[in-house]
Amino acid sequence: MKVLLLKDVYKLGRAGDVKKVADGYARNYLIPQGLAVLATPGALKQVEYIQRTAAAQRERLNQELGSVAQRLQGLKLVFPAKAGETGKLYGSITTAMIAEAIQRETGAQVERKQIDSQPIKTLGVHTVRARLTIDLVPEVTVLVHREGEAPESAYAEAERAAAAARAGEFAELEAALEAEEAEAAAEPAGEGGEELSPES
Repeated sequence: MKVLLLKDVYKLGRAGDVKKVADGYARNYLIPQGLAVLATPGALKQVEYIQRTAAAQRERLNQELGSVAQRLQGLKLVFPAKAGETGKLYGSITTAMIAEAIQRETGAQVERKQIDSQPIKTLGVHTVRARLTIDLVPEVTVLVHREGEAPESAYAEAERAAAAARAGEFAELEAALEAEEAEAAAEPAGEGGEELSPES
């Protein structure tokens, strides 16, 4: 289904863009939220007006939220959490918890739906984005460390997870190489079949 965006939509496009989207996404989300309309010939006549209006609004919002974006860029949030031996959390760090921590640390009001992240379920260092506007998407670092340990342990946990992932990839490559060697050894030596024996 083709729709005309009335507002900027993160990861989809800017106001005035015509986009082809899934029918359900258009009917259940974009159109009811007032973010888009069907791309009919009548609606398409308003593209320039929509783009001009949105550009002015975007400029104003970017100016208003520019200082907030600067405060958030590079911000480190620390969360102590209970976790198992493998580093998996009992529970998770949610977008609501991250939004609350941002407000506590900076005083900036960010809604949980503006936090671009899945719930965090492991110890370590995670990067999340705060979608202030389509142009302003500062990155925030979230350190999740085991309760009772220093926050710096999150870096060690992240390094351990990366090393485990590398070891897993190496093991897969090694197994594939061994399988290839075994396959090559099982093939007959020559195309014609029999090896020639020296004459006696």
